[in-house]
Amino acid sequence: MSRRMLAAFAAVTAVAGASLAAGTPAQARDYPYCLTSPGYGYPGDCNYASYRQCRASASGRLADCILNPRAAFREPRHRDYRTYGDTRW
Repeated sequence: MSRRMLAAFAAVTAVAGASLAAGTPAQARDYPYCLTSPGYGYPGDCNYASYRQCRASASGRLADCILNPRAAFREPRHRDYRTYGDTRW
């Protein structure tokens, strides 16, 4: 009986390991709107891509939507702008 249990445990472990290895990594993203309420810390739950989506989630509870300060006030990424007449590609 213990040999059968060991084989079952090994099979379950192999399947679990394979499923974890095949998963895609999570990507952190700062969405532009945050749901704020007394239950959340500052800036709140920042998982909303649109203001309408945030307001729909806030509807019916003591919550409000604000701009995500991490997304709204971050420094813009430096871009290499081409000047007019620049023909280098």
